[in-house]
Amino acid sequence: MDKRAFIAPAEGIGIIIWQVFQRVLLFLLLMLSVITTQAAGNAPITSGGNESIVFGMGCFWGAEKRMSALPGVVAVESGYANGDIEGSYQAVISHESALRRTKASGRNHAEVVKVTFDPSKVSLETVLIHFWENHDPTQGDRQGNDVGSNYRSAVYTSNEAQRAVALKTRDTYQAALLQRGFGSITTEIALLKKYYRAEEYHQGYLKKNPTGYCGLGGTGVPYPRAKPTSFLNGTKEQLLNVNALNYQRQLIVFEAADCAYCKQFKSEVLDHWQGDVAVTRTVSTSPPSDWKLEKSLFATPTIILFEKGREISRFTGYSGDQMRFWKWLGYQLLTPEQKKIAFESGTERPFTGSHLDEKRPGKFVDPVTGAPLFRSDTKFDSGTGWPSFFNPIKGAITEHVDVSQGMRRVEVRSASSGIHLGHVFEDGPPPTHKRYCINGNVLKFVPDNIK
Repeated sequence: MDKRAFIAPAEGIGIIIWQVFQRVLLFLLLMLSVITTQAAGNAPITSGGNESIVFGMGCFWGAEKRMSALPGVVAVESGYANGDIEGSYQAVISHESALRRTKASGRNHAEVVKVTFDPSKVSLETVLIHFWENHDPTQGDRQGNDVGSNYRSAVYTSNEAQRAVALKTRDTYQAALLQRGFGSITTEIALLKKYYRAEEYHQGYLKKNPTGYCGLGGTGVPYPRAKPTSFLNGTKEQLLNVNALNYQRQLIVFEAADCAYCKQFKSEVLDHWQGDVAVTRTVSTSPPSDWKLEKSLFATPTIILFEKGREISRFTGYSGDQMRFWKWLGYQLLTPEQKKIAFESGTERPFTGSHLDEKRPGKFVDPVTGAPLFRSDTKFDSGTGWPSFFNPIKGAITEHVDVSQGMRRVEVRSASSGIHLGHVFEDGPPPTHKRYCINGNVLKFVPDNIK
């Protein structure tokens, strides 16, 4: 095609002006294309009265879940921001690997979430407080188990007004962290320069995959405020009241709203709780006032055993593995002698264990779960030196073939916790003619008059 067909029919200066106009127009179109590509998915600061701000909190799956739980937040989107490379998951992972091997230069993107909120329902300050409390901003290029510059803590603002609020809340939280022995905040606070929307499979990942990694984060240090509150399934609740807890020994289950594993743990374990240890649940990332966590929380549910206000041990994550949980708890509660029997199939010496002469009406229960095992009216004197019973409570025990010690026997375990109890033999009294020979040290007796 003849290029002259695109030139206006003018002479001299007219042709020059027309050519300049074409070049300027082409340049503006190219710049618009670049800006559109770089800002794909980047909503303006206001849209229908809403505001947006971008946060780096480590893996964006957990960050998306935590920030979307805040009432007043209308949308949370996963993305990549403020790097010098292409904005895709593969590019970010590859570039980080190359940086570690000193095979690349240029800054990597941070995994981020773009949080859109309604200022009439939640303030920017409250959104930022939720950000500070729900990850550890002192870790540099990492967050929990995720390590790399792409997991850096960051606040990328739409304007200077947002940046000013971010700096103000940072300084307030820094003072609180220093009082609790934490180091300096490493969070990058800057204007948003580049933003790419993450791939579709990353969006709402934990809603699509409820059994996936359920990020929690947090230092356990609350942001200073007059009346701290937390939210569970959209319902406003006060944080844990230390006066309602057992200072000597307390289990606290740290959860997240809409966490599938948290709900499973509640239905499979907590709803049937019979143990002696006091247990309570919270969606706060902070321990009770003046109580101390040993390290940050990074997954839900996290079950922590406190003694005298200090963390003794924790169980992180739950996926229906009840026996693993009870074994963890048993190792915290039982004596060395009990643990040898319960977890190593040990046997106490005859006539040395507990409850050999116990005859009061009542029940013998699992020392870990508190679940009933035997009634005292099924106990008899076998003369063997171990507490013996002719019948267990229905469903309380499981039986397993045991070929250890050069013998073939039937092992008896607690159905609720899986701990070893003893063995069952066929030389008991009627009506069952069974003798459940049980180690007394792994039994707890509860008299009938004790409720």
